[in-house]
Amino acid sequence: MDKGLHFTICVITTVLLLRESSQAGEENDPEILAAPKSGADSRGVGEGLPTLTVTTILEDPYVMVRGAELEGYCMDLLAALAAMLRFQYRVKVVADGKYGAVAAGGNWTGMVGEVLRREADIALAPLTVTSAREEVVSFTTPFLQTGIGILLRKDTASQDMSFFHFLAPFSKETWTALLFAYLLTSFCLFLVARLSPCEWSEPKNEENHFTLLNSLWFGAGALALQGATPRPQALSVRVIAVVWWLFTLALLAAYIANFTALLGAGSEQLPIQTFEDLVKQRNLEFGTLEGSSTFYYFKNSKNPVHQLIYEYMEKRREHVLVKTYQEAVQRVMDSNYAFIGESISQDLAAARHCNLIRAPELIGARGFGIATSQASPWTKPLSIAILKLRESGDLDYLRNKWWESSCLRHSREHWGPLELPALGGLFLTLGIGLALGILAALAELFSRSRRTASHAKKSCCSVFTEEICTRLRIKEPARQSQETSGKANA
Repeated sequence: MDKGLHFTICVITTVLLLRESSQAGEENDPEILAAPKSGADSRGVGEGLPTLTVTTILEDPYVMVRGAELEGYCMDLLAALAAMLRFQYRVKVVADGKYGAVAAGGNWTGMVGEVLRREADIALAPLTVTSAREEVVSFTTPFLQTGIGILLRKDTASQDMSFFHFLAPFSKETWTALLFAYLLTSFCLFLVARLSPCEWSEPKNEENHFTLLNSLWFGAGALALQGATPRPQALSVRVIAVVWWLFTLALLAAYIANFTALLGAGSEQLPIQTFEDLVKQRNLEFGTLEGSSTFYYFKNSKNPVHQLIYEYMEKRREHVLVKTYQEAVQRVMDSNYAFIGESISQDLAAARHCNLIRAPELIGARGFGIATSQASPWTKPLSIAILKLRESGDLDYLRNKWWESSCLRHSREHWGPLELPALGGLFLTLGIGLALGILAALAELFSRSRRTASHAKKSCCSVFTEEICTRLRIKEPARQSQETSGKANA
C-alpha cells in the first residue's frame, strides 16, 4: 500500500513539473506572444472578444525581442488598434523571416504567404504596399510613409573641399555687405578726423594723421583683432572706432563658429546626391534586400538609371544582395558598400550610428500597411482606426518615440552659409555708430566755431561753413608745396 501511494505521488509530481516546464518554455519563446492581459482600462481587451493571429518580422525598431516579450513601434500600434477595435491578439514571428514575394513555384513566401494560407489573420510589420501584393491580399491605409533612399558611410562618401572653402561660412551677400561696411567705416574715420577740431585743431598749421590710407589700415587692423595706428584722440573718432571694434569682434565670432560647423559637417557633403551619381561612381558597391519590394521596384522600372542599378545587382546578386536589414547596416559600416532601401529605416540607422548618413534623393514614394486576407472583415475597421490615430497625433508620437536620435551632429541639411538677415542687427548697430560719430564731430566743430565767431565778432554759421570748407579742401601735397615756395621766396 505504501509503495502504491509513493508511486502515485511521484507520477503526479512529474506531471506537474512537465506542465510547468512547458508553460515556461512557451513564455520564453520569442516567436509567440500571448494576448495582453486585460486591465482596468475599459478599452482594454477582455474575455469573449475575438482573437486575431498577427504575423510580424523582427526588425528594429518595429518589432524587437526584450526578454520574454516583443516591443517596438508595431507592437505599440497593435495595442492601440486592439484598444480601439476591441479585439485580442496573438503575435507570431514569420517562420521564414521574409516579408513576402513570389517563389519559383508561384507560391508566396513570408508574411504575405502566411496571410494567404490563413496561418495569420493580419500581417503587421514594415510591409510595403505594392501592386503585386495588393492582387493577393488587402492592405489598410498606410501607417507610415517612406521611399527608397541610399545609406552611406560618411568617410566613404566624403568629397574634397574646394580651394576657396574658407569663404563658405558667409553668403555672397554677407561678404559684399562686409566689404561695403569696411570701406564706409574707413571713409567715416577719414571724414570725422578731418572735421573734428580735437583731432586736428589748426588745419593750416598741423598735419592730420588720419589720411585715407591710414584710415583703411586702421579698419583692417581691427578686422584682424590687431591694434593699428594712428590712435584716435577726438571723442567722435573714438565712437566710430569702438563701434567698429565691436562689429568686427561679433563678426569674427560668427565666422569662427560657422566655419567650425562647416568643417565638422565637411564629411557630410556628399558627391553621391542621386541614384545617377551612385551608378557613375566606381568606389562603392551597392545592393538591397534580396526579394524585397525595393529590388522589384528597380526590376520593373523603365527609368534607364534604375535599369542600370537592377542589372548591376542582378549580375552580382550573390555578392551585393543581403539577407537582413541588420546585415545591410553592418556591411555599410564595415566596407565600401551603399545600401538601397526604405528611407525610414535608413533614417533610424543614421540616428543610431553617427557615422552613417542618407543621401538626399528619394524615389518611389510608398507606404507601410497592414495586410489582411481579401475576404477579411477587419480591413476597413483597421484603416479607419489608423486614420483616427493619425488625426489625433498618436502616429507622430510613436514615430518620434522609436526614431529618437542618439547622435549630436551637424547635418548638411541644417547647415548653410550665414545669410545677411541673420547679421542685420549687427550692421544696423554699425550704421548707428557711424552716424553718432559724424554728429559728434559736427558738434565739436560747431562748438569751436562758436568760440571763434565770438572772438572774431563774426557770424557763427559763416565761421562754421568756413571751417568745414577749409578742412575738407586741404591736401597734404599742396600745403607742402606752399611751404616750399615760401621758403624759396624768403
